[in-house]
Amino acid sequence: MCSDVAISVQGVGKTFRMYSKPQHRLLQRFFPRRQYFREFHALSDVSFTVSRGETVGIIGRNGSGKSTLLQLICGTLSPTAGHITVNGRVAALLELGAGFNPEFTGRENVYMNATILGLSRREIDARLDDILAFADIGEHIDQPVKTYSSGMYVRLAFAVIAHVDADILIIDEALAVGDALFTQKCMRFLRRFKEHGTILFVSHDSAAVTNLCDRAVWLRDGHVKRAGSAKEVSEAYLASLFGSDNDTQAESADENLPAPQLARPEEWVDGRQAFINASNLRNDLEVFRFDPNQEGFGQGDATITDVYLENSEGQRLNWVVGGEVTTLTVRVLARDYLDRPIVGFYIKDRLGQTLFGDNTYLSYAGQPHAVQAGHTLVASFRFPMPLLPPGDYSIAVAVANGTQAEHVQHHWIHDAVLFRSHCSATATGLVGIPMLTISLESE
Repeated sequence: MCSDVAISVQGVGKTFRMYSKPQHRLLQRFFPRRQYFREFHALSDVSFTVSRGETVGIIGRNGSGKSTLLQLICGTLSPTAGHITVNGRVAALLELGAGFNPEFTGRENVYMNATILGLSRREIDARLDDILAFADIGEHIDQPVKTYSSGMYVRLAFAVIAHVDADILIIDEALAVGDALFTQKCMRFLRRFKEHGTILFVSHDSAAVTNLCDRAVWLRDGHVKRAGSAKEVSEAYLASLFGSDNDTQAESADENLPAPQLARPEEWVDGRQAFINASNLRNDLEVFRFDPNQEGFGQGDATITDVYLENSEGQRLNWVVGGEVTTLTVRVLARDYLDRPIVGFYIKDRLGQTLFGDNTYLSYAGQPHAVQAGHTLVASFRFPMPLLPPGDYSIAVAVANGTQAEHVQHHWIHDAVLFRSHCSATATGLVGIPMLTISLESE
């Protein structure tokens, strides 16, 4: 096998025997010629490779076979068909509490788990303080882990795998139960680990997969539905979710509530704007024309026909300056009657991360703006354009019918309008917000 391949999965299948009654297991043992079970194919003919130094996301709905695949790669399950090859030391964070003895204390589990992952007693002693500092569970470290909350389980488990010098990290969706601060700490570690290691990352959060991963594999009913760049696969997965039956979503809003009265934003001026705009730091954004042929999805009872940015005089813009107030206009042709149309947008960076966005639902929740078939619906969003670091960006737009919680997507375009930031005074972060005031005083 090529030394550049960290994980190779070739034609892998996994079949489980499902018994309707416990006694059927015993009968099957004594009467093997008869079949007392039915077969469940959790995985079928799954093939992909992960190169060294690559980060690959595994996405899919519950029951698609993600966790089974990870257990096969880790060796805790054996495949029914095909073969798996792993080159390098693997550290895995699978289902909650996996690898822990609930009767042992947290400290004892650190030693046991790290030993399983290949560290000697002396190496664990040398790293124990760093492990405990990363976990940050205080005096609970000397209590049995059966008394831990789910968040404490994850803290301790991740702290161990972060300090065992693994070549390959395999992370299941356990991070979803951690608190925000710890999750951010874990994501910072994973970004550092990406510089020299290989990561296999499972998450329901397509934005997290797009942000962290180079490639993604979409599993559906135990098969590889699609594999490719993280952005493309995540967008296809998102399209499939919106294309499913929306009736399963619960209605969370009271339809009889009056429309909320939203406060108007104050008119602001960044005191530095005149200086910045007269310098080479002006945030010039080059806007390209709307492309109706970009990839999208939807039921088709409405079609987005035009998307553009305009100034206060209603003139279409092919250049925008970050910090200036602009209006995003979305024109929609109704091909059928829509009683509760919703139009929305996202601004995304080149990795597909959503920077900000909004939709029309709240503004018309109390008095829906219905549109007849053949008529055009025009949605406008007026906002100050944030300061954007240099790079490529896109505007995703969509039209749906229904409510915020229960709706049908009729047309969604992932990259309807592309634009490019050529320069910026933004110091840090994904976007810059114009400052109302900045002061520096001595006392």
